[in-house]
Amino acid sequence: MPSTLPEIIRTKHQQLHTQWLSELSRGLGADGRISQAELAEQTAEFLRVLAQASEDGGWDRIDGPALEPVRHFLSEVSRSRAVQGYLPTEIATFVFSLKKPLFELLRQSLERQDPQKLAEEIWRATALIDNLAMHTFNAYQQTRESIITRQQAELLELSTPVVKLWEGILALPMIGTLDSARAQTVMESLLQRIVETGSQIAIIDITGVPTVDTLVAQHLLKTISAIRLMGADCIISGIRPQIAQTIVHLGITLEGVTTRATLADALALALRRSGLTITNNRSGA
Repeated sequence: MPSTLPEIIRTKHQQLHTQWLSELSRGLGADGRISQAELAEQTAEFLRVLAQASEDGGWDRIDGPALEPVRHFLSEVSRSRAVQGYLPTEIATFVFSLKKPLFELLRQSLERQDPQKLAEEIWRATALIDNLAMHTFNAYQQTRESIITRQQAELLELSTPVVKLWEGILALPMIGTLDSARAQTVMESLLQRIVETGSQIAIIDITGVPTVDTLVAQHLLKTISAIRLMGADCIISGIRPQIAQTIVHLGITLEGVTTRATLADALALALRRSGLTITNNRSGA
């Protein structure tokens, strides 16, 4: 027996829209992040593409071609909600809130005529809405992961600034843990700036690096090797007593690597290597 659900969605469109919008207005649209006009437009468009899908046949298959426009619409709504900062439960509510008005219209149409048919249609409606809500949630999750990945990349770039201290002298003050991903970003940023500025000396300051283990030391050595291949020299500053003891305890060799205790000491050395001297012009008392 053909499903009554598509006919309900098409013929009771206005009534369904009004009741659904009322349900949403008490939840999703109550905090003002989305206007009532926008919410009304989105719900109307969703019902339009859903009604169109019901005419094409096979609309009860969530992955079928008939529901492709519906899936696309929900994906766009999910992305916009994710950017606006909505929670996953709030995203799913957009679809789940359609259940109550849809069930009510089905009950009005079938309860007295065919209770068995009513149960079947409610089951179909439940499966459809649940699947659409799951699709909406997955689209939201993908968008959030994309946003988080982009933000992590931006934070990584911000946490590895390459500073021009003097003509021909660059400095990279590092703060936080140095893992493989960050080490790669450090190397790329530093090498790019060496090319752009034609600098001959690069200072990597690790004062803000909490611990130096074998992995961190390997990353530093690789970066130093890459800098030397570019024809520049490298100085490591910020070697605190605790870090020096750790390096010795781990048996890590920094042979051939110039190190200094502070960034100031490293800059003074870099200036001397560049043939520059610092003089104090202030006269004594």
